[in-house]
Amino acid sequence: MSTAADFVLHPRLEEDCVPLGRLTLCRVLLMNDARFPWCLLVPERSDVHEIYALDERDQQVLMRESVIVCRALVDAFRPDKLNVAALGNQVPQLHLHHVARFRTDAAWPRPVWGSGEAEAYSSAALGATSERLAQALSAVADAAGTRFTPW
Repeated sequence: MSTAADFVLHPRLEEDCVPLGRLTLCRVLLMNDARFPWCLLVPERSDVHEIYALDERDQQVLMRESVIVCRALVDAFRPDKLNVAALGNQVPQLHLHHVARFRTDAAWPRPVWGSGEAEAYSSAALGATSERLAQALSAVADAAGTRFTPW
């Protein structure tokens, strides 16, 4: 099994996202689309495209980390709904989307994918959103007995 030392983030994720930090297994990224509070978890494992391809321990850690991200989004934004998905149609590297959804958002009730053009965060909004999420992720991770390390 590959390790974090072998890991390279897919260029599309690097282009579309802002790094927030790291949990035990995954990098936590913020999608640079101010229309939706949207985090991605990317397991730091090379050449893994599907959840089943992770070893059993990593599968369990990924699910725990997904719950941490969900709880952090709820604590930080109080959404009406969370959408969690692993698509991989455009980016083959395994990554899990976590999108906080609101009845008033630009895509509701449809999926966010293919709904208009992304609107990049302003510098101020990016700083505020990143800080808000980092605080929520730290608190939820601590309560879960793990650690979130901000970038």
